[in-house]
Amino acid sequence: MLHGQKTIKSILVALVAGVFGLALGYVAMPAHAQDIKQMKLTDKQVEGFIASQKDLAAIAGKLQSAGDKPDAKLQAELEDIAKKHGFASFTELDDVAANISIVMAGLDPQTNSFIDPLEALKKELEDVKGDASIPDADKKQLVAELEDAIKTTPPLEHKENIDVVKKHREAIEKAMQ
Repeated sequence: MLHGQKTIKSILVALVAGVFGLALGYVAMPAHAQDIKQMKLTDKQVEGFIASQKDLAAIAGKLQSAGDKPDAKLQAELEDIAKKHGFASFTELDDVAANISIVMAGLDPQTNSFIDPLEALKKELEDVKGDASIPDADKKQLVAELEDAIKTTPPLEHKENIDVVKKHREAIEKAMQ
């Protein structure tokens, strides 16, 4: 594995997995991650998100087949799942998933400390640029990927979300398996 690829992969995977449930990641994120509606998370929202994962996983195949345009029947199923788990709409569930993903992307698995994903990407870019051991072709690709990720990665607006997500981190990770 090239230097930094593990960090880059974990950040990017977590950021793009928000739509249709963080754990599913079957449908692409909106064209620009800055389109994410950042919000203050509550314990109830995170618990509802966790509980919704089994139901979302049950329709994962349908979501995959639908691409980014679910039909009316599938959209109704998504709305029903969201309402069943305490959300006003699937859009709200999706927003909660995206906000969780931003925090999860910045949590260090070993220390549980938070580094803003945008700042982590910027540091990783500098590390890759300065690493002479990475072959030029690989370095060029990594730099391009990091620069694209930096352009589309929003900074965390609600720092209090860190504590809410940390509190439920184990359950979030378990729900995503």
